[in-house]
Amino acid sequence: MRWFWIDRFEKFVSGVEAVAIKNVTFSDEPLDGYFPGYPHYPHSLIIEGMAQTGGILLSEPGEFKQKVVLAKVGKAEFHRPATPGDRLRLTARLVNLQPDGAIVDGTVDVDGQVQAELNLTFAILDDSFGKEPFFVPSDFCRVLRSLRLFEVGVHPDGSPISVPPHMLEAERAALAASD
Repeated sequence: MRWFWIDRFEKFVSGVEAVAIKNVTFSDEPLDGYFPGYPHYPHSLIIEGMAQTGGILLSEPGEFKQKVVLAKVGKAEFHRPATPGDRLRLTARLVNLQPDGAIVDGTVDVDGQVQAELNLTFAILDDSFGKEPFFVPSDFCRVLRSLRLFEVGVHPDGSPISVPPHMLEAERAALAASD
């Protein structure tokens, strides 16, 4: 994933729910010229932020080894625009998980008011789509750390989630290679 459309995780319960934050600012490049005279954050990027939040929620229990992709936007209802200064709170809840996919319901709110309601369907791809990971594990782990996933993440029983062993090994290898 080259761009992340979320800034950090506020809450993360493995396989259940994830809450991410996106701060909309004038410095966000998508605002530049998107709608001259009325800067607002594009709905498509709000959907992408929810897809990233939900995709990470689905991937974490499998130690980020599965290829999870957004397959369908079943519902995307926007109640108000997101404008500079807004703090979007994206809440993704897993509602149905199958071996080959999942459904996530999402809400986006600003200051307690619902901004958007989403329903996203994800596909979990098998090895016929290639065995190499979507992301370089050491780089992806660094991004997940910067999003505070491992600081706030817990299992449903309240115990903390941890960095998967294969990602730790990749981080160590990348650090050793840079020395």
